[in-house]
Amino acid sequence: MRLCVYQGTFNPIHNAHLEVAQFVYENFNFDKLLFIPAFIPPHKHNYKFDGELAQHRYNMLNLALEDYPAFDLSDIEYRRNEPSYTYYTIQEIYYSMPIKEKISFIIGTDAFRNIDSWHQAYELKNMVDFILFVRDDNFDETEFLELKENGFNYQLAKMPYHNISSSEVRKRVKEGRKIHKLVPHEVANYIKEYGLYKD
Repeated sequence: MRLCVYQGTFNPIHNAHLEVAQFVYENFNFDKLLFIPAFIPPHKHNYKFDGELAQHRYNMLNLALEDYPAFDLSDIEYRRNEPSYTYYTIQEIYYSMPIKEKISFIIGTDAFRNIDSWHQAYELKNMVDFILFVRDDNFDETEFLELKENGFNYQLAKMPYHNISSSEVRKRVKEGRKIHKLVPHEVANYIKEYGLYKD
């Protein structure tokens, strides 16, 4: 099975997340694309953990993926109940699934820029191949040459840059502005029903 993993906080899941996933699935010929929401994201500075919000993030992702049969949702990091280090997640996937090829891992250029600072990064680079999507207005691929020389193998998902972020969605909700063009309909309804992101 050719598997691609898409890991993130997804706070909340938005349309650009889904567009990236769909593009990668269709253009890189994967059998399955696995979304893995982080339970306690270790790389989010000033992130205040909220168990209730963590469950809401998972629920919204589950709703958003209902119309995508090739996309699966994993609770692997929720079952650990600790900071979600990618190295251990990928290791567990290899142990628990019939993976015959190297796992691919979707990551934004903003996060990939600091990939060598991740936990067990130099072990992780031997376990996955990275698929990059552009998260910068002034993207310059030459800045990743050193990472490539150090064995961080990647391919670039050549798709248009979409300037949508979860932080923008949360900001709009807090300001009482519409988000229906930024997130799936079911997610917008869920946020409204549970009064999320108003504080």
